Amino acid sequence: MQLSRMDDVAGCRLIFEDIESLYKFRDEFHESRFHHKRKNGIDKYDYIKTPKASGYRGAHDVYSYDVNSEIGRPLKGLLIEIQYRTEIQHAWATAVEVIGFITSSQPKFKKGDTRYQQAMALSSEIIARVHEKHNGPYPNTDGKVLVSRFLKLDDELNLINTLSGLNEVDAEVSSRKNVILIISPEGELETKTYRSATDAIRDLFELENNYPGHDIVLVKADTPEDVRFAFKNYFSDTRDFVQLLEDACTSLSGVKRLRRRTRRST
Repeated sequence: MQLSRMDDVAGCRLIFEDIESLYKFRDEFHESRFHHKRKNGIDKYDYIKTPKASGYRGAHDVYSYDVNSEIGRPLKGLLIEIQYRTEIQHAWATAVEVIGFITSSQPKFKKGDTRYQQAMALSSEIIARVHEKHNGPYPNTDGKVLVSRFLKLDDELNLINTLSGLNEVDAEVSSRKNVILIISPEGELETKTYRSATDAIRDLFELENNYPGHDIVLVKADTPEDVRFAFKNYFSDTRDFVQLLEDACTSLSGVKRLRRRTRRST
C-alpha cells in the first residue's frame, strides 16, 4: 500500500515538542483498545528512522475505521492517516509548502526547479543533525560540506531572504483584501495591496507581462481578517524554519547569514 496512491483517506496531524514525546504517544496509541485496525507495520512509514530522500521526516500510521454505531457504520473501512511530527519537523515541512505556493516549483512533489529540492533536502539534514541529534537524507556528509552546499544553492535561489521577507510582510499587511507578492530572480520580495480585486487582477496580468522572470502571486481573501489570518498562520510559520536553519548552519560551520530587507509598496 502506497500512501501517495491512496484514495478516500481522512487525515489527522499531531505535532509534538520533541521526538521522545512523539514516540511515547505513538507507542501508547498503538496499545489503545479500539476496533480500528492499523494497516501498516510499525516502521513502514517511519520517516524519522528512515528519512525520505526529499528530507521529509515524520511518522505515519494508517488505520481502517471500524465502529458499530449507526452513525459511524457508513464510514466503516474508511482509511485514516495519522501524521506525527515534531515542531522542528513541522517547521521544515511548512517551509516546503510555502515554497510551492510562492514559486513555480513544487519541491514536495519533485516538480519544477530541482535546486529547491536539493536545498530543502540539505536543510533537513542540517536541522535534524543540530537540533534533534538525528540524521536526514545525508547522514554521511560532513557538516561543513552540508552548509557549503546549501549556501551555494541559497546564493542562487535567495531562499532564506525570500522566506524571511514573508515574515516581515506579515506585519505590514493592510486592511486591503488583495495582496500581490512579487519575487525577483534575485530573491527580493515586493508587495502590492489592493482594495479592489479587479484592480489587483489587472495589475497581476500587467506585472506578469512586464516581468516574465519574476514569481508573481495574487493572494485573495473574502475579508481583511482572512488576509491577516493567512499571513499570520501560514507565511509567518516560516519564521521558525529560518531561525532553526540559520542557528544550525552557524553551529556546523560558524557561518552567519545576513538577510536583506523586503521592499514594500501599496
